Amino acid sequence: MDVRARVGQNVQKVRRDKGLSQEELAHRANIHQTYLSGVEGGKRNPSVLVLARIANALEIDIIDLFRTHGKGPSL
Repeated sequence: MDVRARVGQNVQKVRRDKGLSQEELAHRANIHQTYLSGVEGGKRNPSVLVLARIANALEIDIIDLFRTHGKGPSL
């Protein structure tokens, strides 16, 4: 799986598990909702700084965004 798709799926899973809308997460991470949608869809190639803001907004470690499902700690 492409790393962008994996990161996007992980962002989306954690966001949904926490009961957040894309709009709310985008606001917390200080990014535009359409950009977040592109990240979740695996279409955007976010910088490390943007990924750090998303991870902080989700209250997770940035490394969790890169994990493959079934390996390492669960999200």
